[in-house]
Amino acid sequence: MTFAVIPAIDLRGGRVVRLKQGDYAQQTTYSDDPRAVAQRYAEAGARWLHLVDLDGARSGSLDNLAVIEAIARDGMQVQAGGGVREEDDLQRLFDAGVARVVVGSVAIRDPERVAGWLGKLGAERLTLALDTRNAEGRWTLPSAGWIKAETRTLDELAPWYAAHGARHLLCTDIERDGMLAGFNLGLYRHLAGIVPQLAVQASGGVRSLDDIVAAREAGARGVILGRALLEGRFTVAEALAC
Repeated sequence: MTFAVIPAIDLRGGRVVRLKQGDYAQQTTYSDDPRAVAQRYAEAGARWLHLVDLDGARSGSLDNLAVIEAIARDGMQVQAGGGVREEDDLQRLFDAGVARVVVGSVAIRDPERVAGWLGKLGAERLTLALDTRNAEGRWTLPSAGWIKAETRTLDELAPWYAAHGARHLLCTDIERDGMLAGFNLGLYRHLAGIVPQLAVQASGGVRSLDDIVAAREAGARGVILGRALLEGRFTVAEALAC
């Protein structure tokens, strides 16, 4: 099966930014032109791009939709999320040219509704984002931009979605996000064991090409690359050659 190398652009106020561990108070701004960053990744050979509307993740609305649409119209296959709460939000993103919508908070809070979307739209149109934080040995699932505590756990929801037709699962270890500490390989081995039928995208902490290889060996089917690319630790072309 093809291993996906997916550059990421996090959007806030129309700019390319990164947060540390999802903390909106710890922001680094990298570019005022996300479209140019996306084009650079495309020219380097990336087929997919992961876009996160950080404003939308907190507000529940698609605040950076115009930017997402502009990038999607340039020709890359875009996976985008942040602020998706209703079926109308899905349709607005599809209408904007997004190939696959990332569903996070609502996937945690209302699994039955999201399972209905999977049945209606097909598994290839949705990526479930079950971003997680280890708390006393449990993989918890904070929502709303990782600031609201929820009761369901990763070990409950990932198998549930696998049984209800999901295909794509994005899973970030929140404690490693933006920290350049390497992927949590134990997390991805765990997911490969409990949901081998899901194509898991590893996210959070990549710092080197070795981390990409290690994630693949741990069972991930793809990697999301954010800060490491923005800071030039390696190139898209080098990542694709792993």
